[in-house]
Amino acid sequence: MSDLKQAFEEALNYVKTADGDFQPSNEMKLDMYALYKQATDGDVSGSRPGMMDFVGRAKYDAWAKLKGLSSEEAMQRYVDTIEDLKKRFGG
Repeated sequence: MSDLKQAFEEALNYVKTADGDFQPSNEMKLDMYALYKQATDGDVSGSRPGMMDFVGRAKYDAWAKLKGLSSEEAMQRYVDTIEDLKKRFGG
């Protein structure tokens, strides 16, 4: 496994197991979701959710903003975001 993929997996594990003061904002959660999806699935696909599906639509839009970003760059941004959060929240 490459160093980047290992760092990405460690960042994912941190998010899954973090507790305490780790309280990212909804905007940060959307950004992290979009980076995760871009890193693992590539560009957004399918139809944009309808107006009444607020959460689905927000997730779709956040992911769509990353169209064309490589999987590796998305992984790196995800890792960097988690590292920044760890510094801020003492993780």
